[in-house]
Amino acid sequence: MSSNAAPTTTKSERTRALIRDVALRSFRERGYDQTTIRLIAQEAGVSVGTTNYHFASKNDLVQELYLEVQTAHRTVALPLLAETDDLVERLGIVYRSGLEQLEPYHRFAPEFLSAAVSPRSSINPLSGDSTESRDIVIGLFRDAVTGAADKLPAEFEEAIPSALMVGHLLLALFWVYDSSPDRVRTQRLLSRGLRLLKTALPLIRMRILRKPLRELLDLVAEVGA
Repeated sequence: MSSNAAPTTTKSERTRALIRDVALRSFRERGYDQTTIRLIAQEAGVSVGTTNYHFASKNDLVQELYLEVQTAHRTVALPLLAETDDLVERLGIVYRSGLEQLEPYHRFAPEFLSAAVSPRSSINPLSGDSTESRDIVIGLFRDAVTGAADKLPAEFEEAIPSALMVGHLLLALFWVYDSSPDRVRTQRLLSRGLRLLKTALPLIRMRILRKPLRELLDLVAEVGA
């Protein structure tokens, strides 16, 4: 009996996946500067035109890298979040597992940062093109907050995950320039920040502090907009 089922993938989809895989491997092994569209095409065994058909620029492939890193971040973090309902511990899990996924790219991180730092860069982490990967991180922080036993006032639950994501970007910026063994300075900074957060979080429940905190979150939202 013949089957009319469509193939799982088309030739075009397989070619796109191959180009993507070659590019991501090159980013890991060569960094941003030495990875070119011509080199990707050569290693994938396709023409430059075919590569540009699927990915208009190298930065489109960097967005694929962002997605791979943050998808892996989510895969690692979610099972760990299930092991504790302590809010600060859950936030620490998201921050630490995020840094772990970045670590293979550390020696090339300044190259990626130089390419991304312009506000007009399509690979700026705050750009519209980076929304999908950025939303994964915000979603993880939202899961960390809403799944904790120590509930925050409802008026803050929506805004805080985005603020925590901005904190993640700032921590990653510090990590880029951290040359200490095993990035111990970054880990120390994170641990101190989490201890401070554990001390400060109960203050959120004081009504007198809610208005300035809302204003601070609104300010952070402007940074991330």
